[in-house]
Amino acid sequence: METKAFNPWSWQDQFDFSQAVEVSGVQRTVYCAGQISCDANGKSLYPGDMEAQFHRALDNLEQVLDRAGGLKLADVVRLNYYVTDVPAFLEAVPKVGARLQAAGCKPASTVLCVLGLAQPESMIGLEATACA
Repeated sequence: METKAFNPWSWQDQFDFSQAVEVSGVQRTVYCAGQISCDANGKSLYPGDMEAQFHRALDNLEQVLDRAGGLKLADVVRLNYYVTDVPAFLEAVPKVGARLQAAGCKPASTVLCVLGLAQPESMIGLEATACA
């Protein structure tokens, strides 16, 4: 698999995402359901803490990707963020973004502000597409 990013501007670099990602030579595409900050039983974790929820949602995404055949964050080509508090999300991005950057994950992304998620305590949900 090969990926190529298309970025006509540079402002998105501070947020570690790409405006578009071309994927070629793909053998598999995995569409992941939304991941939130919850434990193995679905119990919501870290109410009121965007950064902790963001990390846990990424932990859960990594588990899903691994279970889907050993995929990694580097295989994610699209990552959408559903957030209930945009300022809190923007504050957490530099800290959590370092984790994505270290993993080689710079997907096409969209941030959507929503009134709520499936669990009322949830502040962030991640929706990913991975290719290998």
